[in-house]
Amino acid sequence: MQQDFIVLKWAVWPPLRGDAEQDSARQKELLASVPKMLKRRLSPLAKIVFCAANQCIAEHMIVPVVFSSSHGELAKSFSMMEMLEAGQEVSPTAFSLSVHNAIAGLFSIAWNNQLQSTMVAAGEEGLAAGFIEALGLLQEGAEQVLLVFYDEPLVDFYPSEPFKLATDESRALALRIAKSGEGRKLKMSSLSLTGNDGEQPVQLAAFIRFLAESQAQLTLKTPRHSWRWEKMSG
Repeated sequence: MQQDFIVLKWAVWPPLRGDAEQDSARQKELLASVPKMLKRRLSPLAKIVFCAANQCIAEHMIVPVVFSSSHGELAKSFSMMEMLEAGQEVSPTAFSLSVHNAIAGLFSIAWNNQLQSTMVAAGEEGLAAGFIEALGLLQEGAEQVLLVFYDEPLVDFYPSEPFKLATDESRALALRIAKSGEGRKLKMSSLSLTGNDGEQPVQLAAFIRFLAESQAQLTLKTPRHSWRWEKMSG
């Protein structure tokens, strides 16, 4: 596989070099357009996703969206399991906001986005699965696609060591991509090289550094093959 595309805009939340007070004020600004009734339903993870995505799309911009997460709202699911174990009831609303596509649904409501919204449960392929889905939409005729990666740390009940399944911080990365336009041109390709650079939460930090810094390419290895992203000139 080999595919060229343009990153028209990208944003990460929390910011790479942030200040707690400034970040808090900026978060309120980025979430100001979300209806209050809906905002109350946003988890800390959902707020991170909204803050990253909102910086990549203009007001009233409607585009297909691909969300990708390894663990989703797993902390919410675990909390409900603890409630059930304690003999407490779980509300239907709490359950509906814990499913893997919950944030994608809330985003569609908040932005009144009636185009397709896809939720990818990223596995050992990591970031590549989300990219493949988004690039497929471009190939099918979409002019632009919003691609959002996110994850939060696993709760202690789910030990990840020695497997590279999680990181110690929550992070969301949003990219608005297209086949043409003004922006950073990238090429994504697959290689036969194998290894284990971890799943999406671990890969995400490396990909953000790749976007933010001057390195020309990034290769992420999986047990079956590798994926490479390259910054193209021109």
